[in-house]
Amino acid sequence: MRGGHYWQAGDGNPVVTMDQARQRADAFADRLDLRVGEVMRFSKNFYAELETSSGKPATEILVDPADGDTGIEYGPAMMWNTDYSMHRGRTQDRITPEQAQDRARQWLQDQDRHLTVGEAEAFPGYYTFHTLHSGKISGMLSVNASTGAVWDHTWHGTYMAISEH
Repeated sequence: MRGGHYWQAGDGNPVVTMDQARQRADAFADRLDLRVGEVMRFSKNFYAELETSSGKPATEILVDPADGDTGIEYGPAMMWNTDYSMHRGRTQDRITPEQAQDRARQWLQDQDRHLTVGEAEAFPGYYTFHTLHSGKISGMLSVNASTGAVWDHTWHGTYMAISEH
């Protein structure tokens, strides 16, 4: 299969609605025996969380609005995920969700960013957080569950909308 399980070609048609993005995410999730959780729209892409059948976060993917190409999200999902990345099984979690949230808060403060973080989403090997401005989603960042390293999701662009299950 072209691109392995990390990428799936779109049909060349633009993806403009949340429903279309969810359909592309569903097609990708089916290949991994996962299901789609939340879907978010940003100015540069659509983002979706993939979950196990029991609802546990598994990995994160992006849908390209230009052509529907769908794949494992850059950064943490591709590099830190211990179950669904090219680095499967490499690390052990040592950082709790609370410690990761504290690390994310400190990182934002050190960057002089006037943002807060939401609740930790525990993916295999890392945690992802919504960054918040005045209580509203503005972006995302992740914290490595082994090292505490922070990775800002700069590739999304401006947050636009969210759709739960």
